[in-house]
Amino acid sequence: MINKELINPRSIVVVGGSNTTSKPGGNCVRNLINGKFAGELYVVNPKEKEVQGLKSYSSVSKIPQTDLAIIAIPAAACLETVTVLAEKKGVKAFIMFTAGFGEETEDGGKLEKEIVKVINGAGASLIGPNCIGLLNRYHHSLFTLPIPEMDPFGVDMISSSGGTALFIMESSMRMGLRFNSVWSIGNGSQISVEDVLEHMDRYFDPETDPKIKLLYIESIKDPDKLLEHTSSLISKGCRIAAIKSGSSESGSRAASSHTGAMANPDLAVEALFRKAGIVRCFSREELATVAAVFTLKELKGKNIAIVTHAGGPAVILTDALAKGGMEVPRLSGTPEAEELKTRLLPGTSVNNPIDILGTGGPEHLNIAIEYCDKKFENVDGIAVIFGSPGLTRVYEAYDVLDQKMSLCEKPIFPILPSVATAWDETDFFVKKGHVNFSDEVGLATALTKIIQTPRPLANNLVLKGVDIPKIRRIIDGIPESGYVAPNFVQELFVAAGIPFVPELVSDDWEKIREFSGKVHYPVVAKCVGPIHKSDVGGVVLNIRSEEHLAIEFERLMNIPDAKAVMVQPMLKGRELFIGSKYEEKFGHIVLCGLGGIFVEIFKDVASGLAPLAMEEALSMIRSLRGYKVFRGARGQKGVDEYQFAEIIVRLSALLRFATEIKELDINPLLATENGIIAVDARIRVEKN
Repeated sequence: MINKELINPRSIVVVGGSNTTSKPGGNCVRNLINGKFAGELYVVNPKEKEVQGLKSYSSVSKIPQTDLAIIAIPAAACLETVTVLAEKKGVKAFIMFTAGFGEETEDGGKLEKEIVKVINGAGASLIGPNCIGLLNRYHHSLFTLPIPEMDPFGVDMISSSGGTALFIMESSMRMGLRFNSVWSIGNGSQISVEDVLEHMDRYFDPETDPKIKLLYIESIKDPDKLLEHTSSLISKGCRIAAIKSGSSESGSRAASSHTGAMANPDLAVEALFRKAGIVRCFSREELATVAAVFTLKELKGKNIAIVTHAGGPAVILTDALAKGGMEVPRLSGTPEAEELKTRLLPGTSVNNPIDILGTGGPEHLNIAIEYCDKKFENVDGIAVIFGSPGLTRVYEAYDVLDQKMSLCEKPIFPILPSVATAWDETDFFVKKGHVNFSDEVGLATALTKIIQTPRPLANNLVLKGVDIPKIRRIIDGIPESGYVAPNFVQELFVAAGIPFVPELVSDDWEKIREFSGKVHYPVVAKCVGPIHKSDVGGVVLNIRSEEHLAIEFERLMNIPDAKAVMVQPMLKGRELFIGSKYEEKFGHIVLCGLGGIFVEIFKDVASGLAPLAMEEALSMIRSLRGYKVFRGARGQKGVDEYQFAEIIVRLSALLRFATEIKELDINPLLATENGIIAVDARIRVEKN
């Protein structure tokens, strides 16, 4: 629980506060004093009479009634101290710097649970243990430095790790970011990352609350809760970026299906973030850069104009934007471009990048930005690269940039690379409330990630054409755990409205012969029984006659573990792939992609979290590296992405009501001239 005593206490006691600012308790006292905490501030230290100008109490039993207690003493003394504070001193909020609990030993974990039990019994809040504290505009209750500039419309950051939070702040401050709050969760014994998000969501005021949230997460304890509150905050106007560390865990777990081998907890995180609308980052610098972009006007498209007085960085930026799928549209050849050229220095290029030359001054920068904002309609945002070549009036140029960032309708991304030779000028610009991207590739990467992250969608489960009662009857009728018989697979797909190629499974030659004649040759024959049919020679394609089928039927039935033969008409088309795996706590991850080498070799798959809406499925398809194939490439016919998306959505609905399904492959799904149809599928269930 998060209460007012934690966020805005009237009084604080630092247990373990000291005059030694190289210790957590001492540095925290200094931060509280320097942060001008407005309430009563107490210190408990039996070895000191006075701590940094404050009266020091010899024990917690002697302090007045207090709202918030900061604990900076050894772990062994914490339970007794917390008990006195919670039960006798009315403390309703605790921040525990102390380490040495569940993160270290089993006994430490037991002690941690006892402390949490006492705090919960008093109806109090707990941040930590093993954290650096809580920083907001009311109190600076943390023991680290530096303290960033606080701003009611700054960034809210929630971090599992105190050290990581500190270093993210360092990167962010260098770019000019300001903060509203920093939550270091530590062990998260009572309050987790999800709990802080829930609080921010529940009490969010669009008029007064910050709209940028940064997350560093080491463990997602409650994916549903994280999804609910991040997507809710984003729908209310917030923008969220996050790092989830530990992404390689269990990545090599053995699995018996293609999907099982590919799907791992990291893909579950990817799917969760995509569904929520969270921009996923992989480094502190990247997270800070994305946050800095969030502070600017929103980019509404992919077209970027580059205004520069240095050609090299502009080329680097152009390449980085193009690599990420952004556009740097050609501007020359239009009346507007020719007019702009006459107003700039001789030799200026207006092609895009617009190079105003090393001798170009503030007036030329002003004109170039004005044309990009008002006259070039195929421009959505403006990147300005302006350092100090030692020839121009940098202060005046940055004044122009300051004015334009306020007045222009399109977002302007300032890249001011001269952090040494023009430090004073850059600092002057940043202190006006701006951010600075000193590296153009970092900016391009951040823009790409933001543009490619879909908005959260209403979680509307599509049930039209999906027979839920029938799905449940089929699942309940499957006798045991394991891979289900082909007849069950086909029945499930029919119930979900997923097109499936006609097939017959039998160990009776006469039935196989009769069916093959009805569907017309050529046909495909497969043995039923072995999990990996191809590995044992259990798949035969392009059987064109009854005589050939008879020979293959006998051979297939003699393969070890073969129980029957499946026969299907031979279809031609573009191979597609859909699969799903149940991931603990997250639910079903749905994977999609092009089949064949695209999935087997290149691992070009997109992930989503079931259930999926049509827009989510289309977003997954369009995020594939091989997406151009769907549009038709090199003279080949394209694929109906809408029908593919509909099948993905139907499959997600099937999974929603059949949680016993733990792994599922449709491979291949064929895009034929007559539509998309499932040719082969495997489903593994766990009963009970």
